[in-house]
This record gives sequence, structure tokens and C-alpha cells, in this order.
Amino acid sequence: MCSSDLLARRSLGDAADLVVSFLRSSACADGGFANRGGRRDLYYTPFALDGLIALDAVEPAGGHAEATRAWLDSLGDGGGLDFVHRCCLARCWAAQPPESCPPERREAIARGIAAHRAADGGFSSRAAADRGTAYGCFLAVNAHDDLKQPLADRERIARCIESLRSDDGGFSNEPGRPAGSTTATAAAIATLRSLDRTVPAEAAAWLLARRHPAGGFTAAPDAPIPDLLSTAVALHALDAIDAPWREHREEILDFLDTLWTAAGGFHGSWADDEPDSEYTFYGLVALGHATV
Repeated sequence: MCSSDLLARRSLGDAADLVVSFLRSSACADGGFANRGGRRDLYYTPFALDGLIALDAVEPAGGHAEATRAWLDSLGDGGGLDFVHRCCLARCWAAQPPESCPPERREAIARGIAAHRAADGGFSSRAAADRGTAYGCFLAVNAHDDLKQPLADRERIARCIESLRSDDGGFSNEPGRPAGSTTATAAAIATLRSLDRTVPAEAAAWLLARRHPAGGFTAAPDAPIPDLLSTAVALHALDAIDAPWREHREEILDFLDTLWTAAGGFHGSWADDEPDSEYTFYGLVALGHATV
């Protein structure tokens, strides 16, 4: 979570309470938060938790917060979870008071994530993969940070990321691709920055070229419309490397406004009819950056 996300409350003004209500409306009585189908979901839960943190609306001890911690506790070290959901478990614990998750459990969750090391030193959602992905490396690096666990072989992770450069100057989740994607490029930039590595200048230019004339950023060079996920991660990455984009700030704010709903949530794109906690979190991230 970047500190500028807290500026989303300032930009939203009185509407911030609507977002808080929207996020809390997906809370499950037995802890955690629901997906679009109304079922408790470990993937959606950290988005709701981080959204509430960004809006300075963390619930006090007891009640739903206590039920959520009990649910997370029941998941143990995440032995029954896949890679992505283990990383979500780590993110959920990072949103709790530090003493909630004992050190030995943090270590065990990290060991499970480390089991997804690829042969090239990166991370992949598939166990025993030959190559890591930008998304896998991003999740693993952030999960280790969330768990406050040391990260081994950092140089090999950086080399994995560098091998994912696409022919057009962006990054992909597979090596040797002709075109990059916005999410992979943003993940690569964020991960290289976390590893204290230099980000290629072409990556910033590639991201800036994804800005849509109507505001927002597209997912790929051939994507017809902008979307909220691409916009949020692009702005986060561009700000991380101090790339110039703020001359387009008003168009981006106008784009975000088109995805806002009176219920207090955000749609994922113009083609998406249903807001949810994931895209509402991305809306807060994008709004936080655009408000600075």
C-alpha cells in the first residue's frame, strides 16, 4: 500500500463514507469478505481490508475483525492453498495487528510460497516450473515483505524479471514475447524496485504509451478500451520511477469518475456492470496517485 492511497479519502470527500459502507457490505458474518457471488473468498478479502486501511476505516478489536482473525487462524500455514491464495493469506495477516500471527506461522507460510521457486530463480503459480513469471515474482516478493521474512536469491529473481522483457520494450509473463502487457510491466517495475535494481527506461515509455486518449490505461497495445486494474498499476509503477504523466491527471480523474457508482464501489471497466471490493481497491489506488 503506498502512502498516497490515503489521499483517496481527501479526494472522495463525503463520498469516502460510501466506499467504506460498500466495502463493509461484503463482510461475512463468520469473518473475511465475499466475492461477487456472495461467498467468502480469500482472494477478495485482502482487497477489502486494504481498502478500509486506505480510508482509515479499520474496525476496532472484536466483532467482524476478530471473526476474520479466527478464520485466518483456521487456515494455518496455508497448506491447502495454491500459490496465489497463500500470498493472499500473507497479505491478510499483514493487515492485522502484528502480534496476531506468530513468527513460526509466518515462517511456515513463507516456506510454502518458496516452494514455488522456478528453476530460473523466479516464482510461478505452478510448482516446479522452469521459468518464473512477473506476476509470480511480484506476489512472492511482496508476500515475504508482508510476512517480514528474508528473501533468498534476490539476484536470481531480478535476472528472471529481466528475462521477461518483450520485444516492444515492455514486460510479459513469458520470455520472448513480441508485446508486453501493462500488468506484467507494472509488476516487473515494482519488483525490480523492491530488489533495488535499475528499471529499464524503455519500460516507462512503454507504460506511458498505454494511456488512452479518453483517460486511463489499456491492458496491452491492442486493447480497445482502458480498464481500472491497468490504470491503477500503471500509475503506481510510473510514480515509483518518477515518470512524467501528471499533465494527463484531469483526464485520468475523469476516467475514474466514469467507473464510480453511487453505491460507493468502482467498476473494472466500461464493459463491467458490477462493482466489487477488488476494483474498488484499485479505484482507491488510482485515485490516491492522481490526487497527489
